Amino acid sequence: MNKLEVPGKFDRAARGYDLLVGLNPGYHQALRRSARELGLLPGMRVLDLGCGTGASTAALVAAVRGLEIVAVDASEGMLARARLKRWPPNVRFVHSRAEDVDEGRFDAVFAAYLVRNLPDPDATLRHVRELLKPGAPLVLHEYSVRDSWLSTALWTLLCGVIVPVGWLVTGDRSLYTYLWRSVLDFDGAGALRDRLRRNGFVGVRSAPVPGLQLGVVHTFAGHAPEQEQPR
Repeated sequence: MNKLEVPGKFDRAARGYDLLVGLNPGYHQALRRSARELGLLPGMRVLDLGCGTGASTAALVAAVRGLEIVAVDASEGMLARARLKRWPPNVRFVHSRAEDVDEGRFDAVFAAYLVRNLPDPDATLRHVRELLKPGAPLVLHEYSVRDSWLSTALWTLLCGVIVPVGWLVTGDRSLYTYLWRSVLDFDGAGALRDRLRRNGFVGVRSAPVPGLQLGVVHTFAGHAPEQEQPR
């Protein structure tokens, strides 16, 4: 399965997606922890990029009341599940690929489990930087194991459960096999920090998310430069 097929696969897996992530201890708590790294304030306009069924959106809602949230995903099936949930009136869901988002400028961007699935992550990160107001923060919540053999082994062990359970719930093994392999192939934490810097972000840092998936899931943070860069 190539990355251009991922949104369509999520369309078909959307019905069982919330059940699967609900079986992951600390999944929602970890998202809320990463969302708090944005340093949000009431009234900010926030882009939730790759929102899926709304777990990351819920993390933003829990972080601060009164945010204007534009939640975007390339999978219409995932968005349909998200829209069935109850949301504050200032949350809006938009069907779009990340690289095509055209919703004005934002005070912050949150992207959970997104960059690893992008066909062209560098081009999309540059686009995201242009969507941010000068000095505005970006936080990525993402798998990254290549810097550690222990984390790699732990991820493969976890996928010994994730793949068959995902297959059982959705009837599609390929998406969860792709998940396992895509994490193994993706940037280590150092390489992803370098990727962010290479695409114009400053003040870049990262830390592993504590809990069961220690060393597997990380929070990456940076911000757009204080001054606009020439295009």
